[in-house]
Amino acid sequence: MLPAVGQFILVLMACCAHAVFCSFKGNSTDRLALLDFKKAIGDPQQALISWNDSNHFCSWEGVLCSVKHPQRVTSLSLKNQALVGPISPSLGNLTFLKILTLSTNSFTGEIPSSLGHLHRLQHIDLRNNKLQGGIPNLANCSKLKDIWLRNNQIAGQITSDLPHGLQSLKLTSNNLTGTIPTCLANITTLEVLDFVYNNIGGNVPNEFATLSELQYLLVGSNNLSGSFPLSVLNLSNLVGFNIAFNDLSGDVPSYVGNSLPNLEIMDLGNNFFHGHIPSGLTNASNLRDIDISNNEFTGVVPGSIGKLSRLYFLHLGANKLHARSEQDWEFMNSLANCTELHEFSIYQNRLEGNVPKSLGNLSTKLQILTFSQNQLSGAFPSGLANFRSMIGVALDTNQFVGVVPEWLGILTNLQVVDLSSNKFSGIIPSSFSNLSQLQEIYLGSNQFEGHIHPILGNLQMLGVLNISDNNLQGSIPKELFRIPTIRLVSLSFNSLNGSLHTDIANAKQLTYLHISSNNLSGEIPSTLGNCKSLEYINFGNNAFSRIIPTSLGNITSLQILDLSHNSLTGSIPKSLGNLQLLEQLDLSFNHLMGEVPREGIFTNGFVVARWSYTYMRVLSCLWVQVSMTYLFQKKVAIPLASIVSLAIVIFVLVLWRGKQKRKSVSFPSFGSAFPKVSYNDLSRATESFSASNLIGNGRYSSVYQGKIFEDRTIVAVKVFSLETKGTQKSFTTECNALRNLRHRNLLPIITACSSIDSKGNDFKALVYQFMPRGDLHVLLHSTQDNGDTSAPSRITLAQRLCIVVDVADALEYLHHNNQGTIVHCDLKPSNILLDDNMIAHVGDFGLARFIFDSTGSSFTDLISASSIAIHGTVGYVPPEYATGGDVSSAGDVYSFGIVVLEIFLRKRPTDDMFKDEMNISRFVEMNFPDRISHILDPELLEEQQKTSVAMKEKSLECLHSVLKIGLCCANPSPNERMDMREVAARLHGIKAAYLSGN
Repeated sequence: MLPAVGQFILVLMACCAHAVFCSFKGNSTDRLALLDFKKAIGDPQQALISWNDSNHFCSWEGVLCSVKHPQRVTSLSLKNQALVGPISPSLGNLTFLKILTLSTNSFTGEIPSSLGHLHRLQHIDLRNNKLQGGIPNLANCSKLKDIWLRNNQIAGQITSDLPHGLQSLKLTSNNLTGTIPTCLANITTLEVLDFVYNNIGGNVPNEFATLSELQYLLVGSNNLSGSFPLSVLNLSNLVGFNIAFNDLSGDVPSYVGNSLPNLEIMDLGNNFFHGHIPSGLTNASNLRDIDISNNEFTGVVPGSIGKLSRLYFLHLGANKLHARSEQDWEFMNSLANCTELHEFSIYQNRLEGNVPKSLGNLSTKLQILTFSQNQLSGAFPSGLANFRSMIGVALDTNQFVGVVPEWLGILTNLQVVDLSSNKFSGIIPSSFSNLSQLQEIYLGSNQFEGHIHPILGNLQMLGVLNISDNNLQGSIPKELFRIPTIRLVSLSFNSLNGSLHTDIANAKQLTYLHISSNNLSGEIPSTLGNCKSLEYINFGNNAFSRIIPTSLGNITSLQILDLSHNSLTGSIPKSLGNLQLLEQLDLSFNHLMGEVPREGIFTNGFVVARWSYTYMRVLSCLWVQVSMTYLFQKKVAIPLASIVSLAIVIFVLVLWRGKQKRKSVSFPSFGSAFPKVSYNDLSRATESFSASNLIGNGRYSSVYQGKIFEDRTIVAVKVFSLETKGTQKSFTTECNALRNLRHRNLLPIITACSSIDSKGNDFKALVYQFMPRGDLHVLLHSTQDNGDTSAPSRITLAQRLCIVVDVADALEYLHHNNQGTIVHCDLKPSNILLDDNMIAHVGDFGLARFIFDSTGSSFTDLISASSIAIHGTVGYVPPEYATGGDVSSAGDVYSFGIVVLEIFLRKRPTDDMFKDEMNISRFVEMNFPDRISHILDPELLEEQQKTSVAMKEKSLECLHSVLKIGLCCANPSPNERMDMREVAARLHGIKAAYLSGN
């Protein structure tokens, strides 16, 4: 016996050391394979506690053994057990295994290639894990029917090494690339192909026409391109078809419904299909779900749509469908035959006039109805009263008028009501209080008047209440803050008055409170500090008085705090320094006095604060700057201790400046072509640098308007603040950048001055051609910055388009001129100047970098990487700079993308709405392309309404194309961005197409 045992041990050791595919006729192989599997993973919930020597392995949790071969494992099923770690290759030793189910755990690493040796395997389910790598070769698993790998991180291409008897391949939500392999058409047994949410390109192969058994072809949310895949029309057994969220275009064949008689689900949404809705679609009588939203379909909804009696979902939104006449609205009568209809969406189309009364004939099972963003008018649609099962209704962004009827309160299942951006008037119906399931109310931008009824406090499930921009009066009911679920309250731009009740402390879940631009008064209740979930507070443009409560420092989640344009007094509470997440603080236009705190976030250079008339970064010494600002602008009392401290700091600064004067900085030669000017010349030109001539200021400089030379040429004089660290390098950099650059879209420089001022101090300035229209930031946001309630400056679509083309040309020149690459590093609207003809000129090269070699290394004599922590301005800085990445032209491309989005949305990238993971590019991406009209500057939409139908279409196409370029440029990954040469070329094409025929 001993020799036999010894041989067995040697064989076992050899197997463990060299391979995992050895098999034995006893139970050792399977048991050891399972133990290896257990050993490799973590089991925090002790799901495998039964896997021990006290139990036979065939009775272990999740393990089943063969009846014919009682020592061999045929099934391993451990779904949803919180298991963590890699899948052991030892599972390849379970040679009798038929079913492997490890779904909904946290398995990592690659799928073991050893699974490809399991000849009896029929079903693999590894869904909902964190597996990486590629799909292993499973061609030898000849009995395999199902491969389910959805919701992992599988990468690479779809393998062609699959068994020929496969029936179901589910790969949704992975990182797969490449194209759909044509060889899949050889697996004629396939019934389900599911590749949704990957990065697969190409199109559905023509060879797929032979897959006669295929029932589900789900390839949505990829990068497919080309026309509608005609091979699909041969798949007569097809039940579910999804090609949504791709880049497919062209017409959809009119006979699609005849070719696919068994079709129940058809999702073509979010592509570029055009033409009419296929007339033959209604011949697919089994259709339940139709989604063709977010395309470019035109014409009317087919009047035969009612033939689809089983229809459950009908999504037609964001197309170019119209309904003007009674005949155009015939589809509404026809839909009455669809007695199972639960959701009907036709938002963002071209429906006009009154909603027909036949709306009330739709299925009483209707739960979701969306008519948003059309040109509908008339009174509130009376037919809605019939839908007692209604959960959500959206009529926003139309031209409805009149009162909202009290009978709305009978729809007691309503959870979401959106009536915003219409012309509804009268009082808000008290019957809203009957809607006990209501979670979100949007009534903003209407003409509602009267009081906010306290009875709304009965809505104990309400989370969102937005009644901003109306004509409401009276006080804010304290009952609103007793709603336990309330998280957003927006009542801005009304005529509300009175004080804010102390019961606001009850709103424990409140995250967003916007009550600006009302007539609210009294003190800010200290109980507001009990709302620990608040992230956004805007009390601006009211009449709040007394002190800022110290309790606000308890709201540790606060990110935005705006108390500007009130009558607050006292000092800034030191407790605000505890707000570590605070990003923006605006206390301007109040009666505050004293020192700015020097603790906590007030020493953080990335918090943007607004104290007086301008934004400035909060530095460790900012309390001195603020005190000086108030001394000269507000004339407020400053405590003696502050004056003493101020004197000490000024004394230190004077000493420091004296040392700096002795450090000579050479002045770059501009050559004889540039006229010479002295300090006295510039002083006379600007009336001794008078405040009345100040037209802008920044971190390193101030800009004055002046008249110079004998002909009194109007110029802009940029005077550098040499006491600011880094200014000397900024001046030198800008001189070097500009002396050899010539382009129509760069700010023309006239000359430079390096001299001594009247007090014997160093003086450096640059003289530029004056730009009469100012900078782009002022043009876009001047009324917002100044608190002005007048309409913003009007900028047409054509003007905006020309501006972005001009800026693109300037950047293309900087990046691709013959003298090497120049990276601007601070592209933003305030550095884009406009002349009399609205031609844009890029200026301010104080942070510019020269790049001479292919590796991207810069000329360090110009400016050192250590001198500026982040190259640019918050909101426009590319993400790679914030993580220490090298400066590159791709960084300018990112900033350009943000500027493009800002121009057409008229929203700053630092707008209050952009917080947490949300930024301006993500915001546009979420609404692109189907809802872009919902986020664009309303002025652009008004401009479109005044044009012909053809011009509206051209405008939308232009906006779609420009925003797409903006998103591409603002891609978080530098490698995914276009270069400016390609950007400029595309924008010129868009501009030419839009302006042709105008």
